[in-house]
Amino acid sequence: MSTETLLFHISDVHFGLEDSRAVNWARDEIARQQPDGVALTGDLTMRARSHEFTAACRWIQSLDAPVTVGVGNHDLPYFNLLERFFAPYRRFGAVQALVERELDLPGLAIVPLKTAIRAQPRFNWSKGWVTKAALRRCLAAIDALPAGTRALVAVHHPLREVGTKGTALTHGGSHALAQLAKRNVLGVLSGHVHDPFDIVEQTPHGPVRMIGAGTLSQRVRSTPPSFNELRWDGQTLQVRARNLAEVPTPEMQIDDVPEDAMPPRTPGEPVAPVGAVPAVDPPVH
Repeated sequence: MSTETLLFHISDVHFGLEDSRAVNWARDEIARQQPDGVALTGDLTMRARSHEFTAACRWIQSLDAPVTVGVGNHDLPYFNLLERFFAPYRRFGAVQALVERELDLPGLAIVPLKTAIRAQPRFNWSKGWVTKAALRRCLAAIDALPAGTRALVAVHHPLREVGTKGTALTHGGSHALAQLAKRNVLGVLSGHVHDPFDIVEQTPHGPVRMIGAGTLSQRVRSTPPSFNELRWDGQTLQVRARNLAEVPTPEMQIDDVPEDAMPPRTPGEPVAPVGAVPAVDPPVH
């Protein structure tokens, strides 16, 4: 009997501007392979509209696997500030019970860490912020795991304090990574930047592996729509960037974390070797 654990890491589906072919393919792959768990690391919707959440919830409910759902910056109400501050998860509707849910598997757990917040003291609210309370909950959950259990921490924003141009990407990200490095953490799963990556971030307490998933939306950055397939045999975590274009994983992955999900427009921005940068951004309605 195989002891391998199979996980799907999916992010940035962006219902409202989803890639229908890619979304249906991912659902069918889940039905075919029946992974032990699916981590959705945020940005289920494009503008957090009710009809986008209806489509997202319908799709999530069709997935034939245990699911944990992360919250992305695009999932907080854009146009209703009252709801954003007092009932930010109301539109998740039928899948609210899956939001920031811990998935406990044999010898492995997926533990959520919220990085999308309702407001922050900087103009760009799309960026990440790890609050003390959110980090405290995450660390307590990891510390409560059975002895020997490894943790995959699921976030939306990569825990990178400084982007390639020197501006804060996720406030508190470096501190969070340093705290995770002290624990039995196998890696950090994230989304937000729409290109997959698999890099090691150094901290004062040791290295932490950061694994980013691409997008299943039309808002591609430099790679075709994709999701990550993770295989854990108790010793090694293998990551494969699955995509309909059948581009090999090394050609899909970028080697640094960009500051946002926008396609590269200036020299020096991280681009995957495949270099499939769209000529123009898709329209956002």
